[in-house]
Formats: sequence, structure tokens, C-alpha cells
Amino acid sequence: MTHDELISFLDSDANQFGLDSIATHGFLTATVVGKPLKDWHLALFEMNDAELTDAIKLALYAWQVDIMNQLKSESPIELPFADGSEEVDYSPESDISAWSVGFVDAMYADEAHDWFADDETEDDVAMLTLPMVIFSGIDEDDETLQAMRHDEDLLAQMANNIEGNLTELFLLFHTQD
Repeated sequence: MTHDELISFLDSDANQFGLDSIATHGFLTATVVGKPLKDWHLALFEMNDAELTDAIKLALYAWQVDIMNQLKSESPIELPFADGSEEVDYSPESDISAWSVGFVDAMYADEAHDWFADDETEDDVAMLTLPMVIFSGIDEDDETLQAMRHDEDLLAQMANNIEGNLTELFLLFHTQD
């Protein structure tokens, strides 16, 4: 299965349990930059991966490896919502929000691998993942986060920081001091 065929599947009605292609990219990115997520494909498809073909699974693994290789080559991860246009949509229906939902889904998918468990890095992780938390819309009842979601300048700054934050998260979780 080609990457384009995988994207078509993810964005089709045949994908009953998984995220769309933009959110899947966010999910896979989190599995690369963050703590290891065992059986991530199960979490990605809400424990319904038995219906997935081997071709789909292999294409997903290949996409994950491609994201990892981008980081290892010291290139920023190509984000599916960063098209270089001046006008960016930060609404809950936007691509950056969908991508962030996928990222946050993977970040919280396994309580046994809590990204915030280390007291020494907890604050760094919180700051580096704040843009994804804001754009994902989780904790929508939190007044502080709601205020941040209405500040267009802050949203633009956070969106611009995501690429660098991903690299920092990768280094934080995958290198020794």
C-alpha cells in the first residue's frame, strides 16, 4: 500500500475506528517523540485493529519510520497543517486541531508510560506539549486554557513553536544527559 493509498483509507468511511490522516500524523508523531507506546496501533484504532489489513499496518509503520527518520536526519518534522500560508485557521475544525487531537490521544494512551511522571522533566514536558493541548481542545472547562484559545497572537506563536517543541521532546525522551 502506498502512502497516498493509506491517506485515502484513513480519510474514507472504511476507516470506522481510526483517526483521519491529519490526526493520525499527530498520533504517530507523538509515538516517535514521546515515551514508547507499546501496541500503538491498537490505541490508534480504539482496540479494533483486527479489521485492518497487513498492508494498512505496514503502511502505518512505514509512516512512523519516516517521521523518525526526519528527526534523526535533524530535519524538522513536516507537519500536515504547515503549508506556509499567512492565514492559519485555529478553529476546533482546523487541521492543526485535528493533528493536535491525534498527538494528545497518543500522549495519554497508556497510563503506564506517563509523559509527566518524571519530576525533573514534568515542567518541560508541560510547556513543550502546551500548544498541542491548547489546539486539541481538551480540558475545555479550564478557564486559563479557554483564555489562551481566544488569543490569536498566542495561538500563532504556539503554532510556530510546534516543530521546535517536537525536536525538544524527542531529545528529552530519547537522549541521556
